[in-house]
Amino acid sequence: RMKIRDKILIQKYYLNVFNGIFLALGLMLLTFGLWLFFDRDNLFSVLFSSGENQLVAYISCMLLGIGSVITFTSAMGFLGSVKEIKCLLVTYMSVQILVFVTQMAISVLIFVKKEEVHNQWNNRIDEVISEYGNESLAEQEPVWNILNAVQHNMECCGRYNVTQWERNKNKENRTQIPCSCIKSSLKKWFCDVPRDSTYSMGCEEYLNTWFENNVLILTAITISLLITQIFLITLTGQLFRNIRKNNIWPNE
Repeated sequence: RMKIRDKILIQKYYLNVFNGIFLALGLMLLTFGLWLFFDRDNLFSVLFSSGENQLVAYISCMLLGIGSVITFTSAMGFLGSVKEIKCLLVTYMSVQILVFVTQMAISVLIFVKKEEVHNQWNNRIDEVISEYGNESLAEQEPVWNILNAVQHNMECCGRYNVTQWERNKNKENRTQIPCSCIKSSLKKWFCDVPRDSTYSMGCEEYLNTWFENNVLILTAITISLLITQIFLITLTGQLFRNIRKNNIWPNE
């Protein structure tokens, strides 16, 4: 029969392994949140950080909050297991359960709101295309520059195709299109070119792939956290019971 002390050593080892995985995933969430909050060169952040739409601010603050809690909790778990401090282990397990419930709620929210955010994403891109080149909206130039970079680098034009630029009212004439819709290095908003010389493909496929990939990464981190937390909660409970038994019957 295995002694209680041996069980404690094995449980401490596995608890610290899973706690390390938990910490790494938490740091990923923290990094993801910092990237959304500070990077003004990615399309999603720029599109949803202007005007009244503060979706990126809400998402990044949520990720930063959860990542910070996970980092603090992991430190508490390491200390509690190594030093065998029962009150820390109980606190650690309680916080784990709380974070687990929060993660479940976020997973459901991502699933329910994904289509809504995707529609907002498409509508916002259409709005940017309509406002593009408006001299009275100079504060929107960072958004237009990123849209130009997408069109130029991916060799695409508009969200679904070049005809979408017909709705833009800021051109000098109807035949103008953004210079990024052709192989041009001109640093101006619009160029006079024949329609058949523009990129024929729309940017929607590229934009949707970028959006889906980021949602997939966030979902994968969330699911990995949930699985890791199940192991952590179970191991912490078992370790706590065995430490208490060892204090009562130290020779068993």
